[in-house]
Amino acid sequence: MKDSKTILKKSAGIIIKAIDKGGEMAETLGSLVDKLTIKNIREFYLNRMISEKNGKFSVKELKDKLALLKEQQRGLKKEVDDYLAAALKSGFVKRDEKLKLYNARKDMGRIRPTVLLGEAISGLAEKNLELWNLEDEARRKDVELSYIGGIKRKIDLCNQQRNDYMDKIDELFAKKISALKKPKG
Repeated sequence: MKDSKTILKKSAGIIIKAIDKGGEMAETLGSLVDKLTIKNIREFYLNRMISEKNGKFSVKELKDKLALLKEQQRGLKKEVDDYLAAALKSGFVKRDEKLKLYNARKDMGRIRPTVLLGEAISGLAEKNLELWNLEDEARRKDVELSYIGGIKRKIDLCNQQRNDYMDKIDELFAKKISALKKPKG
């Protein structure tokens, strides 16, 4: 466990040094928030499995997985804080537009109008939960393959919307940083 903490600290340090030198960050705020919301969903389901004493894994195995997950969450939360501090210090915000080439153009950008960073973060969390549930549905063995095919199409659309929310988070954060860096007149 100490090794993963060291790696996370080094990663955060590398990001800050890269920004100080005018370089690029490895992640965007949207991608970090995405990872954190997925970890939070996983935590919910692990806790549910522990309370229900799911037969697939022993309670000890589930608690070990939960402990590792909590460590990963702490590392990600610190990485988000380091990212925000570095962006505020440097004025640099990484943008990495995610374009899913397999989706129809009409399916891109189909998220609700979002002008607040908190709305975009909430939308991303909702899409990740929807995607989690769709993925569970796609793993069902008691339904026809044609049903699974329909679910897979929904997953593609949901994944595009997830990526659109990540891009929106980055866009709105960049606007906030830009507004902070403008000279007061």
